Amino acid sequence: QVQLVESGGGLVQPGGSLRLSCAGSGRTFSDEVMYWFRQAPGKEHVLVARISWNGRSTYYADSVKGRFTISRDNAKNTMYLQMNNLKSEDTAVYYCNLQPFGGNYWGKGTLVTVSS
Repeated sequence: QVQLVESGGGLVQPGGSLRLSCAGSGRTFSDEVMYWFRQAPGKEHVLVARISWNGRSTYYADSVKGRFTISRDNAKNTMYLQMNNLKSEDTAVYYCNLQPFGGNYWGKGTLVTVSS
């Protein structure tokens, strides 16, 4: 059974930093593209970043480009999202996502609140 568990969220002041982690279990993820999504209160899930299986190709939403960095450690079955210069509009629940053939897996999310 595939499980994704996010951690690292919390309350941070504008301009601060957080590092989110997504730990996977139940299968090997090293050959899969992985994603970070977020959902702000009352809004839809939005793709934040994507990383290729080997980490060499990444994608970022325009709203986070230059501030967020996605990475992965396949040996640990873990993906990360380094978030710098956080803004109030980054407040959301952050989810990691995996979409292997025939599946679509989500973690339960970790809440990030950016507020002074």
